[in-house]
Amino acid sequence: MRTRIIWAALLCAALGSVVACQPADDTKSSDVGAASTSPASPESSKPASDGKAGGEEAAVPDFVGMGLQSAQDKAQELGFYGLTSHDALGRDRMQAFDRNWKVCSQNVAADKTVPTDTELDFGTVKLEEDCPAKEEKAPSAEGGKMPDFKGKSVKAARAALNSGTSITVNDATADDRFVLVESNWQVCTQEPTAGTALNGQPVALTAVKFEESCP
Repeated sequence: MRTRIIWAALLCAALGSVVACQPADDTKSSDVGAASTSPASPESSKPASDGKAGGEEAAVPDFVGMGLQSAQDKAQELGFYGLTSHDALGRDRMQAFDRNWKVCSQNVAADKTVPTDTELDFGTVKLEEDCPAKEEKAPSAEGGKMPDFKGKSVKAARAALNSGTSITVNDATADDRFVLVESNWQVCTQEPTAGTALNGQPVALTAVKFEESCP
């Protein structure tokens, strides 16, 4: 028996596998680090909140008299982000530089509480202009009839007609000026006349600048 033990020890030493000859460890590898592989708790698996609460409401301030940029900033502070504006004089001008315009009217009455996803629309004029007692409506060709364009901006007249309409615009004075910025020019005469059925015929307009009188 002693001889067998000696031979076994010599064999293990020769093979360099002394560890293989030691007794097996009773600790199961599946138990080691078990805590690190445990499933995540239900709380940790929930998606993170986006911080936005649905159905929010706010009272609409009185924006009339404010500069357009200031009105927009105030609206956004209260959570209103659906903002738009239009030319209260009906000239179809763009509010390209908000600080150059002021608010004359608003589509939602002041102090009314509404959802913050409500669109707020501001009627505006330039800072040096007076707000109209009543907003000028843009002309419309609804019903297929030629609108009355007299006194309306050339730009608004063009917008009222079908986009495929052939339109000629000339200076109503003898100066034969080019009508470049059409929102700054008002219609003096038109052909065909107001009320004429529109069937694709060309339209001819004469115009002067808004600070001028038609001849």
